[in-house]
Amino acid sequence: MTPTSPRYRSRLATSLFDLLNPIPYGLFVGTLIFDIIYAITENVFWAKGAAWLVTVGLIFAIIPRFINLGHVWFGYRYAGKNRESLAFWLNLLGIVAAIVNAFVHSRDAYAQVPLSVILSVITVALLILAQIVLAFDKFDFKETARE
Repeated sequence: MTPTSPRYRSRLATSLFDLLNPIPYGLFVGTLIFDIIYAITENVFWAKGAAWLVTVGLIFAIIPRFINLGHVWFGYRYAGKNRESLAFWLNLLGIVAAIVNAFVHSRDAYAQVPLSVILSVITVALLILAQIVLAFDKFDFKETARE
């Protein structure tokens, strides 16, 4: 069994990243669900809930992105660095879309509907794509071919 991260990285930083990284995904998916429900029902409760979820998701996205920034740009070189930097940029674009979505949620009532759903879909899609890139980075094709 191979470790999921190179040995030169701090175990505390890696474990903190692994602990906090999934939290924004859940909150952004919740934002998407609340936006869709608000577009269907027009009940303001769902719009306010989505605004809170996207804001808390952005707060929880800060620490893992700083850890990832240190791993990608200030770490030693290794073979999977290109994929990890791609995942970093996809996560960053997803967070930028979530920031714009937070501003869209500050609009009154039904003025936020088409754009908030679109930005939520973009945010979730970019974050899922980044996780897929990281999953392929952790999967070693040569090792499984030998087994």
